[in-house]
Amino acid sequence: MTNEISANKPKSGIAPIAGAATALVLLTALNFVNYIDRYILPGVQELVKKEFHVTDSEIGSITFWFFLTYMLAAPLTGWLGDHLPRKPLIVGCALLISGVNILTGTVHAFDSLLIRHAILGIGEASLGIYAPALLADFYPEDQRNRILTIFYTAIPVGAALGYLIGEIVGAKFGWRMPFYVSAVPGFLIAMLILFMMKEPARGGSDVKASAAEKDAPKKSAKQNIFDLAKNAPYITATLGMAMVTFSLGGISAWMPSFLERSGFSANSVGITLGAITAGGGLGGTAAGGWIAQRWLRTNHRALYLVSAWSAALAVPPALLCFFGPRVTMLPALAVAMFLIFLGTGPLNAAIINAVPSAVRSTAIAFELLLIHLLGDTPSPKIIGMVSDHSNLATGLGVTLITMLIAAVLLFIGARTAPEVSEHATASAH
Repeated sequence: MTNEISANKPKSGIAPIAGAATALVLLTALNFVNYIDRYILPGVQELVKKEFHVTDSEIGSITFWFFLTYMLAAPLTGWLGDHLPRKPLIVGCALLISGVNILTGTVHAFDSLLIRHAILGIGEASLGIYAPALLADFYPEDQRNRILTIFYTAIPVGAALGYLIGEIVGAKFGWRMPFYVSAVPGFLIAMLILFMMKEPARGGSDVKASAAEKDAPKKSAKQNIFDLAKNAPYITATLGMAMVTFSLGGISAWMPSFLERSGFSANSVGITLGAITAGGGLGGTAAGGWIAQRWLRTNHRALYLVSAWSAALAVPPALLCFFGPRVTMLPALAVAMFLIFLGTGPLNAAIINAVPSAVRSTAIAFELLLIHLLGDTPSPKIIGMVSDHSNLATGLGVTLITMLIAAVLLFIGARTAPEVSEHATASAH
């Protein structure tokens, strides 16, 4: 990976900062472990439901409380990321996440499980802000789509392994044990980051960061948010991602239960979903990043357009999965996951490139606040409520609407997309 990154210098002639490859490997590994932990719950939620005798709506509340604290923590952690070194903050986040996983063994009441997940949301929110912002300081803007595509391959691969660990380990040792398993690598990677990763200069890789931007005092948080609210490329990309997150979060949370209730063996659902998520998600993420990187050579709107088509084209196979015959469910799900993940790298790169380095952590924090407020915080709960009043297929059908909304928002955003080299000098359009 080091040779590939160093050999592929951007057209601007700006090379990655020394230590960039090490940071990419370690932060991607930590993100991988982070998503293992997040997707263990869907793999064991039928066991949780059985032990605590709760409804689908109450199961959906676990994810709701996780993302509630995730959102509430984001503004403060974003401010910290713009004013303090990110490396010690990332190490602290990793240790908090692993520590909370260890404490899962003490949970013997459903309310305690809600509290456990709420605390976990603080750590994961912080990691989700600091890691992309730090990588953006290591790599110049025309490499960020490729780098963030690598970073976000952790989502499908980590989710797949989370499903698998949840099902296999949970079935044999109980639903608590998978959380212990995910805690160990988090501690190890935190130590590697502490001793091996360097802190890059803030904004050091920006191609056209002006002297005024580098030297000016930091704006107030209120002013930062006001500027971001006027930034059309940033807002449309963020709202589009929120709708995609609603769909993906809802599907991820409920698909294990949907397949079990559709007649698939409970002993094989985790393995099946793991294979589909890893294959479709990894392939889609890699393909989307490659397509966008090549398209960017001729069209500066490529990051938005790839993401828009990703959302639109995912709707037909998802529809077939939810409402089609049983024989089409798994193939249709695989195609839908591939298409949804096409936009992962490009859309994250579009958001980061739309804002200046001085407020990047704040921008990512505000983005996380919106995508979870409007996305995967309410979606599991809403799907569960619809399921309780009809059936789970109808509940999952809500995600088709939000995918279409995402496509519309991103096509609109493409019309305001900034030139790749202009992001560092314009905070609002």
